[in-house]
Amino acid sequence: MSPKPIIRRVMGIGLAAGLALSCGLAQAAWQLDPNQSRVTATVTEITSGGESITHDHALRRMEGQISADGTLKLPIRLNQTDVLDRLGNLPPWMSSLTNTTLVTVVTHLPPERINSLAVGQSTVEILTLRTDSNGEQRQEKLPVRFTREATDIVRARNAEPVSLDGRELMKNQTVRSILSLMGYQQIGDEVPVELNAVLVDR
Repeated sequence: MSPKPIIRRVMGIGLAAGLALSCGLAQAAWQLDPNQSRVTATVTEITSGGESITHDHALRRMEGQISADGTLKLPIRLNQTDVLDRLGNLPPWMSSLTNTTLVTVVTHLPPERINSLAVGQSTVEILTLRTDSNGEQRQEKLPVRFTREATDIVRARNAEPVSLDGRELMKNQTVRSILSLMGYQQIGDEVPVELNAVLVDR
């Protein structure tokens, strides 16, 4: 066989493999399961008398889908937090804000990193979380362990203990307003957070 047909055949096989891989990635529409995805945070309230009181809070019903380029956007709304549970009935002027996006968290994780995991396997990725709230932009690093629990289920959890800077949180106008609503005038310097989320392939 002459070289040209061989080259064409190799190129054809390569193209077919590339298309198959692309189709496989496109079909793996990984998205967060709102019923199983949450973040918990432990806030230490510093009272006016100098007493330290710890409170556990939760962000529930997290929603988002990993796009083909690996982008994951997580809009955070007031009704996803436990603020409403603690405050009870809200004043009329605030009720309309419960479904308003307070902040959007954006991160990036190539889908192929998840697709390549076999059932029972794990991988640790250092995710850069970017937030944009009323023009205030911040970045945080979060080491996350992804474990494939089934063909169509991947669990994401902290790979190590992580704490947010309480002083920086209080500088964010949106966060400070929410904490003030809950009666926190001052909080501790460290806010431990724990991620427990489930990605499903649908």
